[in-house]
Amino acid sequence: MKNNLTSIAALAALAVTAHAGTAAADCTLPVGVVYPTSVDWGKPIAETTLWVADMINEAGGVDGCRVNAILRDTQVDPRVGVDAARALVDLDRVQLLIGAVASGVTIPILTSVAAPSGVMQISCCSSTTRLTEIAAEGGANGLFFRTFATSNVQALVAAMKAQEAGYETITILYKNDDWGQDLGSLAAAAFAGAGIEVKAQIAINDDQPSYRAEVTQALATRPEALYLALYPKEGIAVVREWISLGGTTEFIGTNSLKSDEFREAVGMQHLGNFIGTDSSTPRTGSATAFVDAYTAHFNAPPSGPGLPNAFDAAAISLLAYHAAGRDATGAQIAAKVPMVTDPAGEPIDGDVAGFARAMELLSAGQPVSYQGGTGAVTFDQYGDVSAPAVFWNFGADGAITEIQYITLEEVAAFGASIE
Repeated sequence: MKNNLTSIAALAALAVTAHAGTAAADCTLPVGVVYPTSVDWGKPIAETTLWVADMINEAGGVDGCRVNAILRDTQVDPRVGVDAARALVDLDRVQLLIGAVASGVTIPILTSVAAPSGVMQISCCSSTTRLTEIAAEGGANGLFFRTFATSNVQALVAAMKAQEAGYETITILYKNDDWGQDLGSLAAAAFAGAGIEVKAQIAINDDQPSYRAEVTQALATRPEALYLALYPKEGIAVVREWISLGGTTEFIGTNSLKSDEFREAVGMQHLGNFIGTDSSTPRTGSATAFVDAYTAHFNAPPSGPGLPNAFDAAAISLLAYHAAGRDATGAQIAAKVPMVTDPAGEPIDGDVAGFARAMELLSAGQPVSYQGGTGAVTFDQYGDVSAPAVFWNFGADGAITEIQYITLEEVAAFGASIE
C-alpha cells in the first residue's frame, strides 16, 4: 500500500490540508483522532480517517470551517490512549473524538474522558458487547457510536466454520483485555451451542517474556483446533511457541490477525489451514465505490481490518458536526447523527460531491441517508450497528483473501439454530 506518511512522527503531526474555498479558511475546528499508528494495521486506519477529513474540507468544511484532524497514537495501550484523549479534550478543546480501535482502549477513553467531558466519541473497530452494556446502563450519556458490529458476529461465524470443518474439540486462547474476554466468552458459548467441546479458555496477557506455560496448558487439552482471539504481537509469540511444541496448525482467528506482521513472523508454511473471521460490508454499490476510491487514492485495495468502518466513522461524525454547527457541543453533535443516517433521507455517497450535497441538505434542516464503505449505516439506541461477515485466509501469495461471504440473514439464522 502506498504510504502517504513517511514516519509515525509525521503522521501524528499531520493536520488535514484545507482544500476548501475562502469560507473554510476563515476558521478551524479541532477534531481528535486516537488510533494506534505505531502498529502496522493501525496506520492505514488513521490514514483513512485523515483522508475523509481532507475530503470534508474540500467539500466546504464543517459549517464553513476547516477541519484540523489532530492525530494521537494510542499504541493499543489503555493508559496511552486515555492520556492522548485527555490532552485532546483538555488542551485542544475538541468536541469530537474519532477512535479508538481496541475495546480495551475505547472503553476507558469513553468512561473516563469522553462521557464525563460531554464529548462525542465514535469508534471504527471496537466490538466488545461491554460497550453496549455501558450505553444501556447510561454510562455513555448518548455520546458513543461505533461502525463495527459487536463481537457476537465473529463468535457466531467462528462456530459456523468449526462446525463445517467437523471439529469436535477446540481450545480458545484470548487476549486478556475487555475485547478478548468478551470475544472468548461469546465464542465459547457459540462453539458449545454448535456441539463443539471447548477444552479450555486460556488468557494471554500482554508483554510476557514467554508464553510457554499457557501454550503447554493448551497442548495438554489436545484440541483439534485453536481459536485465536489475539492481536498480532501476542499472536506471533503464542503461535510460534505452539508450533515449536508440536501443536496442530488448524487455526480459526479473528480479524485482529489480518496483519502482514503476523503472516511474515509465523510463516506461510504454518498458516495453510488458517481461517480468519471478520464482520463485513454488505454487497452494495456504495461499498464497491469505497473500494474503488480507496484503491485509486492509496494505489492498493483496502485489505487491512476496519478500513471501511474507519471511513464511515469519520464521515458520519463530521457530517453530524456540520449539521450541529461549528459551535456545537459533543452532545449536540451526537444528537445530529440520526439526521445523517436517516433511511428516509436523500441517499448520500461517500465522496467529495456527496459530502457537499449532504452539507447543503443538512444546513437546510433536511436529513440524509449516508451510504459509505459499510453500506447504508444505521445505529440502534446504543450506538451499535449490525453487519454480515466473511471468512478469509492468507492466500497462496500470502495476501489476505476473502474466501466466503455470509449474509446478515445467514449469521442471524445460524445464531438462532444454536441457541
